Amino acid sequence: MANVAIEAGASRGMTAEERKVIFASSLGTVFEWYDFYLYGSLALYIGATFFSQYPETTRNIFTLLAFAAGFLVRPFGALVFGRLGDLVGRKYTFLVTILIMGASTFLVGILPGSASIGIAAPIILIILRMLQGLALGGEYGGAATYVAEHAPHGRRGFYTSWIQTTATLGLFLSLMIILGIQTLLGKEDFAAWGWRIPFLLSAVLLGVSVWIRMQMNESPAFQKMKAEGTQSKAPISEAFGQWKNAKVALLALFGAVAGQAVVWYTGQFYALFFLQNVLKVDAQATNIMVAISLAIGTMFFVVFGWLSDKIGRKPIIMAGLVLAMLTYFPLFKALTWAGNPALAQAQDTIRATVTADPANCTFQFNPTGTAKFTTSCDIATAFLTRNSVPYDVVPGPAGSIATIQIGDKMIEGFDAIAAGDKAKGLEAGMQKAVNLALQANGYPLVRAAAKVPDSKLDAFVAANPELALDATAIRAGEKVMVPAADLVTQKLLTAEEAAAAPEMAVFSVPNAGAFTMVADPAAVNWTRVIAILTILVIYVTMVYGPIAAMLVEMFPTRIRYTGMSLPYHIGNGWFGGLLPATAFAMSAAAGDIYYGLWYPIVIAGITLVIGMFFLKETKDNDIHA
Repeated sequence: MANVAIEAGASRGMTAEERKVIFASSLGTVFEWYDFYLYGSLALYIGATFFSQYPETTRNIFTLLAFAAGFLVRPFGALVFGRLGDLVGRKYTFLVTILIMGASTFLVGILPGSASIGIAAPIILIILRMLQGLALGGEYGGAATYVAEHAPHGRRGFYTSWIQTTATLGLFLSLMIILGIQTLLGKEDFAAWGWRIPFLLSAVLLGVSVWIRMQMNESPAFQKMKAEGTQSKAPISEAFGQWKNAKVALLALFGAVAGQAVVWYTGQFYALFFLQNVLKVDAQATNIMVAISLAIGTMFFVVFGWLSDKIGRKPIIMAGLVLAMLTYFPLFKALTWAGNPALAQAQDTIRATVTADPANCTFQFNPTGTAKFTTSCDIATAFLTRNSVPYDVVPGPAGSIATIQIGDKMIEGFDAIAAGDKAKGLEAGMQKAVNLALQANGYPLVRAAAKVPDSKLDAFVAANPELALDATAIRAGEKVMVPAADLVTQKLLTAEEAAAAPEMAVFSVPNAGAFTMVADPAAVNWTRVIAILTILVIYVTMVYGPIAAMLVEMFPTRIRYTGMSLPYHIGNGWFGGLLPATAFAMSAAAGDIYYGLWYPIVIAGITLVIGMFFLKETKDNDIHA
């Protein structure tokens, strides 16, 4: 009889009601992910608006902490709304989650900044972020459970795979709207107020989602369970307090979701981070390339969801893990050559050598951006890592200050605590010397123009002998008269230095300012980059496309919403969410921009072993039993 049911479900077409169920669930979840991604994409503007009373470094720390809060509370949202979904129903619970998510996002768009309401602004912002994270923790489990319980036996992989497209589509939608508004308004207006528009647009998306979801009926499995009076009275304790169910949750986490999470985050988020922060490709160009790869690869979620109904969830997920493990290193190295060939060539030619007391070299795990590195070894290696420079660490004498060898240049490091008030000047000197050595050895570094007040021009010329500047010639060129107060604001003069005159001439000296590692836009191979990104997205679709159906099928109806939501959000919120910070720390420890890839490879390997030996195939499970 089971085989007859499977064949009947697999052979008939999708009914109008089923299409409406999938559309409503998928559309709402797209909007929720869209809302969630906005914060990460617009963090720079949010920090400047809501943490403006703090220095830039502190502002960035608070902005990252507020973003992290949304990830950290997701498992708690899974517990809160999972319990509610198993007690009250699927439909009403994930109607509540979208209302909370959409309202929280809209309120960010109209929330006054700290310049208007002071400390209340960041406090309210963090509360809204936590509400967003809680709602997202409940949304996915509700949508996946709702669709799966409406799907005919034998087609759950295909039906729920539409839910799996939502995170990618949400990211795609947020990127497109941000790029569109930036293009229409220009960078200055977008930074001043235009960044709020994508948040305000969520009101329209919210209205559409709520209207559609209000038309839906409760899932058949929940209605049947409610009619029979077999609902769980304590879903959380039953799901995780009883070993027979708790071990299923643990198996779901370590035998499926943890590996899926790191492959997903590597393919969609770390690839974006790698292009922008490691390869230094222009942010707008990177967003466009990622968006194109997502557009190409997204339908593979449905392809692999459909295929999982034919051959099983487990073979496809495990195959995706194997492919990712075997090809991440060659793919990311190919990405370097395609995205920044000058950097790739320099890395192949020159490695730095850091000689330091091993006791001063720590593992630089910094998920929230709050850690301050003070030892000479950590300062040197962190700077080299941020600039994508490979290096080797050589043990030095105990208590010695680190040195950096680049080609024939030896640069002295410094200890921030021992340096005291001189640390800032020593850091600037070290960074300049390192950058000059890197530039001389082929690294793609450019220097911005330097703005120099007349009173500091002679000292500036003397401090930059490599530029062979002529102060007399500079003074004879173009200059701008600037009020002294503005020069203090721009940190070009101290208040004492500005007291000598109401205004001062300022000269713009080309190629004499701050160094920036860049990827030459003309050298970026767009076709190759997009092709590599698309391969990474396809790996994502392999592990993520069938996962919703598998999780739904692993848990009984009475605790399904609760049981599947927690391992999913621990895996994706913590294992996946910590990937960029962990990968950066590992790369800093090894002096190798690719070394951080061992994090997703090892986690995927653990999941592969556990999944292969202990995870049972679920596609033929009867979820209505």
